[in-house]
Amino acid sequence: MMWTRTEIKARAKTALRGSYWKAFLVSIILLVAGAEGGSRGSSASGANNSSNMGIEDNIRNMVVDNIVPYITTILAVSFIIVVLAFLFRIFVGYPLEVGSRRYFVKAAKKNIDLGNVGFSFKYKRYISIIKAMLYKSVLIILWTLLLIIPGIIKSYAYRMVPYILADNPEISHKRAIEISNAMTDGQKFDIFVLDLSFIGWYILGALALGIGVLFVNPYVNATEAELYLVLRQEAIDTGICSQEELNIGEFIK
Repeated sequence: MMWTRTEIKARAKTALRGSYWKAFLVSIILLVAGAEGGSRGSSASGANNSSNMGIEDNIRNMVVDNIVPYITTILAVSFIIVVLAFLFRIFVGYPLEVGSRRYFVKAAKKNIDLGNVGFSFKYKRYISIIKAMLYKSVLIILWTLLLIIPGIIKSYAYRMVPYILADNPEISHKRAIEISNAMTDGQKFDIFVLDLSFIGWYILGALALGIGVLFVNPYVNATEAELYLVLRQEAIDTGICSQEELNIGEFIK
């Protein structure tokens, strides 16, 4: 099934009619959801040398007593903030991302329900979603450590994982990766170009004190949801996965 940027964007605009502000709120949610010692010596070689050593000792003591503890505190607080942000991303951000993606997919089918954002916060779904999203992130990090370009390519290959989980949160993490990989096979460059097509909107939004960018995000998120619907249908038509596997029988039309 072929798709064009114009077609996908037109569908997104249609989906946003009458529900833009709900989409704006969900986009904000998506935005919230992706760190002593010293030794002394003495010398009797002269009064000047002794005086200099005394000054050096005073400076060293000042650094050890005042500056080092201050820097240590800053590093410790920074480390705690980073750890907390990391934990927030995993245990709150991942579920919110999947729920928000579900909202946009359902909204594309005129099922506009903000309750979909909290879809992931049910115990069995919650654990499965965190596992799959964390697995995806680790894979992308590992590919990025190998080389930057492979990391970017894999980020596009796994782009549909949150949407797949939004359809069926209990699908295995490896299967979600496999389906997303197959869905985006031969599509990555076109998706990249689709992303680039929003640059003009973002520049325009940035000119409005940067706040305007927030108003572009609903359009971008709605467009990506429309893209997923096209790729999902193609995956079903070509046997990559089934309606039952994605748990989408009543929403496929």
